[in-house]
Amino acid sequence: MELGQIAPIYLYELSQYQKVLTQRNHLLKKMQGNSKNEETMLDVFTLQLIEHGAKILQKRFEFLHLLQEWAAPIHRGISRGLEELEIVYKPSVDVSESMDLSKIKEVYYESFQSVKQREIFRGTTLIGPHRDDLQFFVNSKNVQVFGSQGQQRTTALSLKLAEIELIYSEVKEYPILLLDDVLSELDDYRQSHLLNTIQGKVQTFVTTTSVDGIEHETLKEAKTIHVTNGTVDCEIDRE
Repeated sequence: MELGQIAPIYLYELSQYQKVLTQRNHLLKKMQGNSKNEETMLDVFTLQLIEHGAKILQKRFEFLHLLQEWAAPIHRGISRGLEELEIVYKPSVDVSESMDLSKIKEVYYESFQSVKQREIFRGTTLIGPHRDDLQFFVNSKNVQVFGSQGQQRTTALSLKLAEIELIYSEVKEYPILLLDDVLSELDDYRQSHLLNTIQGKVQTFVTTTSVDGIEHETLKEAKTIHVTNGTVDCEIDRE
C-alpha cells in the first residue's frame, strides 16, 4: 500500500476496482448456466473495470519507475557494488509504461473481448491488475526463484529503504518504519547500513527476540520494551 501513501487517488481507484471485480465475478458465475441474458450487464461491468484498471496500471508504472531509481543504488551500496537490482512489472495484458491512459484502455478492451467466452466458461475475470505480477531480478536472475537467502534479504531491505526515501521525496515526511525481526537476519555490515540509513530521521519500531549481537550506536539511544507472553514487563532507556 506504499503507493497509496503518495497517491491517495490510487487507493480510491483500487477500492472501486475491487467492488466492480466482485460484482463481475458474481455475474460470470451466474452466466455459466445461461450466458445470453446477462451479456449487456457484463459489458457494463467490463467498461467500469477497464476505467479503474487502466488508472491503477498507470499509477503502478509511475510508482515502480521511481522505486527503481531509488532501489538500484541502495541495493548496489548494500551489496558493496556486487549486485544490480531490477524491478519488473508484468501486466496480464500487453501494455507498456510508455502507453498513455487511452491506449491502455484500448488494449484492455480488446483483451477483454478476446477472453470473454473463456471468462464465462471459467466463471471468473481472467485479466486485469489483480492478475499482474511483480518480479525482482539481481544480476539478471529472478531473486524470488533463484536467489540465495542473502540476496532475498538484501532485496527486501533495499526495497524498504527505497520506499521510505521515495515517500519522503513526494510528501516531505518520513513514514513510521516497522521492522519485524529483521536485524537478527542481517550480517554486521547490513545491520550497520540499515541503522545508519534510518538513524536520526525515521521513527522506527524494531521487533527482535534478543538484542545480543546487535552492535550499533543507535541502540544506545533507543527505548527498549520487553514483552513476555503478550505482557509489557519493563521499559528501558538505553542511554
